Amino acid sequence: MFTGIIETLGTIQEIQKEKDNLHLTIASSITEELKIDQSVAHNGVCLTVVAIHKNNYTVTAIRETIEKTNLGDWKVGDLVNLERAMKLGDRLDGHIVQGHVDQTGVCKSIKEANGSWYYTFEYDEKQNNLTIEKGSITINGVSLTVVNSLKNEFSVAIIPYTYENTNFKEFRIGSKINLEFDVIGKYVSKLNLYR
Repeated sequence: MFTGIIETLGTIQEIQKEKDNLHLTIASSITEELKIDQSVAHNGVCLTVVAIHKNNYTVTAIRETIEKTNLGDWKVGDLVNLERAMKLGDRLDGHIVQGHVDQTGVCKSIKEANGSWYYTFEYDEKQNNLTIEKGSITINGVSLTVVNSLKNEFSVAIIPYTYENTNFKEFRIGSKINLEFDVIGKYVSKLNLYR
């Protein structure tokens, strides 16, 4: 379980393909605090630490994860948003995030707003995910509030701190991003499907 509050950025050092799996080696300032078998969210994707060597650690992604996320597009040198699993009893500063990406989306527009930014994303509505105005959304692991919620697109407002301390500064129009929709909204959506 995560909160969507990014701890730090990591840099992809190496990507190795083994059958349908990808082994990703990442350099990060939190590596020395990690343990084998620990869960870490990478751009919102919960992956297990399988090896640690000096300042680098390795995680493995299986085909299911690669197909549902933007992980297959990652390249050596890319910045990745990182968050370790929350501790029981900590403040929940973001919202409840499972680290299970529902689908990807695409950045449709970026507008600078005199010190902040508005990003608009679109996604495939056929997967029955939904956003609600002022509801929560997780983009590349970042807990954010939805503005301008439409059928298959929405916007978020980004403050300078978030821009500087996440990989939002790397986004361009057309960037493919990971989306985890609000867990409560997912349950409500499923209830409506069965009525």
